[in-house]
Amino acid sequence: MKHFFLISILASLFVLSGCTATLTTLYGMEKIKPMSKNAINQSAKRYHIPSEDSYEMDTNYFSYLFSLDSVRYKSQIKNHTQPLQALYFDRSNQLVSFHVNCYAGGFPNLKWNRFGIFDEFVPKQQAPLDSILPLDKQLTFLIPLNNNSLIKRDEYDYIIIVYWSRFMGRQSKRLVRIVQENVAKSSPQQAKIIYVNNDNIFAKEE
Repeated sequence: MKHFFLISILASLFVLSGCTATLTTLYGMEKIKPMSKNAINQSAKRYHIPSEDSYEMDTNYFSYLFSLDSVRYKSQIKNHTQPLQALYFDRSNQLVSFHVNCYAGGFPNLKWNRFGIFDEFVPKQQAPLDSILPLDKQLTFLIPLNNNSLIKRDEYDYIIIVYWSRFMGRQSKRLVRIVQENVAKSSPQQAKIIYVNNDNIFAKEE
């Protein structure tokens, strides 16, 4: 299953070719492997992710998505199973801006800010919006990595969830950076970024 997931990711990220090893090198991707809590924290530190906002994705996340109607929600499931995502939720817990690696394009780096969509807060739309994972449901799959305090939802106008992974290398770092730069433009609105590592849910699919 791991090989299937890697091919699926490559197909979604880029135009699929037979040279997957070359593609992974050019895009800075690394081998998918399990990550300890300490290893995740070390990678998070390199990506300038605050420890108090760092979480790990529960491996049941995929089980939930794959339990949905695969015909009715085919494209939505595909989007939510991608390794790199930025999801902006408003006070009503609804997804209002969605960004996924397979819509970014670009070579040798994903172009998250294609057409200047991150130039303003909230970012302009990239991936199609859906309602299969409202914020409250998303939060049930997050495991705190550093005795994080509970998220006080009422204190923020927006909650932004960034999914990242070590195996996506510099593409993860670039996503984290552009979201941080975007949220810096949010004043006077209050926004909170939550960073969620998903290496282990991909490593499990083998």
